[in-house]
Amino acid sequence: MTQQGKLYVVGFGPGDFKHITTRAVEALQDSDFIIGYKTYVELIQDLITNETSVISTGMTEEVSRAQEAVRQAEAGKKVAVISSGDAGVYGMAGLVYEVLIEKGWTEANGVPVEIIPGISAINSCGSLLGAPIMHDSCTISLSDHLTPWNLIAKRVEAAAMADFVIALYNPRSGRRTRQIVEAQRILLQYRSPDTPVGLVKSAYRERQHIIITNLEEMLEHDIGMLTTVIIGNSSTFLYDNKMITPRGYQRKYTLNTDKQALKPHQRLREEAEPWAMDQNTGVQRLESSVAVADRVKNVQQVETIKQEPPKVSSYEMAMKALERVSSEDLKTTQYVHQDFEEIFELAVSPGVANKKFTPEQMMTLAMVVGEKGTMEYTPNHQIVLKIPTSNPNSITKKLQGVGFLLSPVGDVLTLKACDFCDGEKTAGIPYAEEIQEKLGGMDLPKELQIGFNGCGMACYKAVTEDIGIIHRKGKFDLFLGAKPVGRTAHPGQAVAEGIEPDDIVEVITNIIKEYKENAHPNERLFKYFKRVKQIQGFVYKDIAPKINIEPAPCGD
Repeated sequence: MTQQGKLYVVGFGPGDFKHITTRAVEALQDSDFIIGYKTYVELIQDLITNETSVISTGMTEEVSRAQEAVRQAEAGKKVAVISSGDAGVYGMAGLVYEVLIEKGWTEANGVPVEIIPGISAINSCGSLLGAPIMHDSCTISLSDHLTPWNLIAKRVEAAAMADFVIALYNPRSGRRTRQIVEAQRILLQYRSPDTPVGLVKSAYRERQHIIITNLEEMLEHDIGMLTTVIIGNSSTFLYDNKMITPRGYQRKYTLNTDKQALKPHQRLREEAEPWAMDQNTGVQRLESSVAVADRVKNVQQVETIKQEPPKVSSYEMAMKALERVSSEDLKTTQYVHQDFEEIFELAVSPGVANKKFTPEQMMTLAMVVGEKGTMEYTPNHQIVLKIPTSNPNSITKKLQGVGFLLSPVGDVLTLKACDFCDGEKTAGIPYAEEIQEKLGGMDLPKELQIGFNGCGMACYKAVTEDIGIIHRKGKFDLFLGAKPVGRTAHPGQAVAEGIEPDDIVEVITNIIKEYKENAHPNERLFKYFKRVKQIQGFVYKDIAPKINIEPAPCGD
């Protein structure tokens, strides 16, 4: 009988063992696989048993982690996908469900899923600052990696206007430095410069660092990706280096006496709630009678409003509701609808072998990108477009209409072909185009480039790509396992010569299929080839240069 797999999505809190739940520890120790961002894996290393396999990936590899977790669970493994804080707050829980749904998962028939909650940063950081989260609060991530900045800015402004206590996640990174500046600018339009602000870095970890400051001076301090910024509301105050937000804007309790002046039922009287909405008029009670009179236009209407409303039966209320639904007035009601723009990212090129852009293509690029988008020429002989839009289909139609070849970007397969001596050496072009049509843009564990050269000169450096194909004397030579980047970069290994033209597309397809199915997330082809020692019968040989070299600071 095949073992049934299971998916645990585990939030392990701030990273301190005292703040991880017993259930989270049980799930980790029950798992065959633990999958997570490498920094998070290191934080729970002491909880991982020797029998557990670990797959760790980089910061931006969330989708591949979720896909790998689902694949292992469907294969009968118990898999723990880990997140710091709570897995359901900017964590992996939602993404795991998205991947499952894409595959047709249902709770009744799919692999079991258990979400194990953890302490989120707003809670752990709040506890270190005092008691800043005692009233209505919200969390906002300032990372515009997945959310357009204009939408984030609207959320910051809405929270500022509504006087929420605000926790800012992902406030700043090495490349994202303006977002926290813009957030402060927006907040200062609605909050006093003296509003208390707490900056907590690495809560409950070895490098924990806490700063209490204010809204005006917050940017004078170090703020990074490991920092959570908590901004008080208009009633938050400081005492003895602690941020404290009262439970209410006007206290209904007396702190210097054991016996409260107001009994619980008295605290709910109208006179004790001067800010509350009158349930008959819909007007906040703090408004003067003159203001109410202005709103309803005449004193006679005010007097009518003050009277006890007539008793209406449930049946009469239901009938009135039905009448309103069918009325013409409802049809003319103006609804507020916003089309939020997202960043649409894609790559364009004139074609597989064609390297020449037409004036019409260049003008179309300028038109669809506009003032808010960006264009970037890449080493892959493509132009990558990033365009804020709520209608990506209209953009693709315009680009395809002028003959562009469109490709997705990210961890996908990209074909880099030479120009075949400006089209003079055409024998290899049909095979390059067939590979592009069949495999181009395919989602893979890691980005992969196929280099395709039309002659033995290999002037487009096919041998330095993940897979190199060279058309020579009417047949094809194949190179595998190049390390295309880094200071220890090296060419691929020549694994076959003289592959028949009718076979080359199938050979490449089988290599890609094996890599896609068996490679770890974020594992480049050369690493996979080195690990498994053989791909489709092609045997690995270590041809990398044997030199001692210091690791690059950004990773290698």
